[in-house]
Amino acid sequence: MKYNQILTAALLFLSPIAYGQTTSATIKQANLSSANPTNAEIFTPVPNVVTPGKSFANAPSDAIILFDGKNLDEWVTSKDQSAAKWTVANDILTVDKTVGDIETKKKFTSFQLHIEWKVPADITGTGQARGNSGIFLSGKYEIQVLDTYNNDNKTYTNGMAGSVYRESIPLANPAKKAGEWNRYDIAYSAPEFNADGTVSNPGRVTIFFNGVLVQNNVAIEGATSTGVKHVYVAHGPASLRLQAHGDKSAPISYRNIWIRE
Repeated sequence: MKYNQILTAALLFLSPIAYGQTTSATIKQANLSSANPTNAEIFTPVPNVVTPGKSFANAPSDAIILFDGKNLDEWVTSKDQSAAKWTVANDILTVDKTVGDIETKKKFTSFQLHIEWKVPADITGTGQARGNSGIFLSGKYEIQVLDTYNNDNKTYTNGMAGSVYRESIPLANPAKKAGEWNRYDIAYSAPEFNADGTVSNPGRVTIFFNGVLVQNNVAIEGATSTGVKHVYVAHGPASLRLQAHGDKSAPISYRNIWIRE
């Protein structure tokens, strides 16, 4: 119960409301201690009303639907911005490793993300070559997707499912076995930069993996890289990117992707 409360607080704090007049930036400013140094009662801004989904997996009324099983209208191919060409069938989106990564047409800063993913039941391979993909926040900071059910697939722990790749080991491993659907619920605060491009506030991420807290307001160290230290390069709003990993194992699938700014 306490983890659900943590997530609710984190996600509501991040969320600008699409259908009302109050933005999250306005509320964030009002919540600063400098804005209310005596902790007086305040009556504005008023949070906008959002109708929740029937379950935690269902999109609330202000969500942007990125994939609902119908098409890839919200996505493009990362390398050349052409129409996304991954496979859509039976309400499922399956990676096509021959065409590379895909990313959203729309650019985002901070957000709440819900995304579900599945490693195929007949998966083969070991380590990082077994059901590998990734979810890149701001197109740069990878949340790992991998078959790590029951810790049977041995790999480095900061490269397990639920990790901030090569940075932050997940607090637990609630991964389901191959052939079953997993879900991530992510609260992401985008990094902020000074005028000279240096970081004023690092990006931060909270992740619930199948309802289990695995990253708790973790500071992101920089853009994901496998060969050098992760560092920041200043950027503004950016796409959400899904990875077509180059390993030889069968491609994974995604479904039910929605986001709240």
